[in-house]
Amino acid sequence: MIRELDFRILDWIQQNCRSTVMDALMPKVTMLGQMGLLWIALALLFLMIRKYRKCGITLSFGLICSLLIGNLLLKNIVARSRPCWINTDIDMLIAIPKDYSFPSGHTLCAFIAAVIILSYDKRLGIPALLIAAAVGFSRMYLYVHFPSDVLAGMVLGVAIGIFSILLTRKLMTVYEQKRLNESAG
Repeated sequence: MIRELDFRILDWIQQNCRSTVMDALMPKVTMLGQMGLLWIALALLFLMIRKYRKCGITLSFGLICSLLIGNLLLKNIVARSRPCWINTDIDMLIAIPKDYSFPSGHTLCAFIAAVIILSYDKRLGIPALLIAAAVGFSRMYLYVHFPSDVLAGMVLGVAIGIFSILLTRKLMTVYEQKRLNESAG
């Protein structure tokens, strides 16, 4: 039933959203999430800027969680075929991915990053959320993920983002308290 609904949504996107402009744009949008490179670069940049260092630490932790939970664990446990492996009649605009479909790793990373960035700076977080949504849509438009893969990536990304924020804030508070105690004693 979910697979049938997934294909209905993908077919609707193919029939109603395809255009030469979108065909040119969506591969570029999806590249924003390629291997999490944009988000890794942002984490590294944030680590170098004192004002954003805590955000960089949190983002780094969240992205590591994404790799472990999404790519190494869930993709291999669920082992879901991609829509483009099942329906080969769609003209592909990007190379067909070789790994499994569930969850969408691009979407997972993007939403982890967006939630974390939003928690530290709303002016940067809102554009990050828009990019995350665009990346998620691009994965469906490009026919490499089912809508349920993208939804799972989004939900899991928000959850891991919140978990990363709470855990790193707790650890940083403990570390700062320990430093204060050592300097006072």
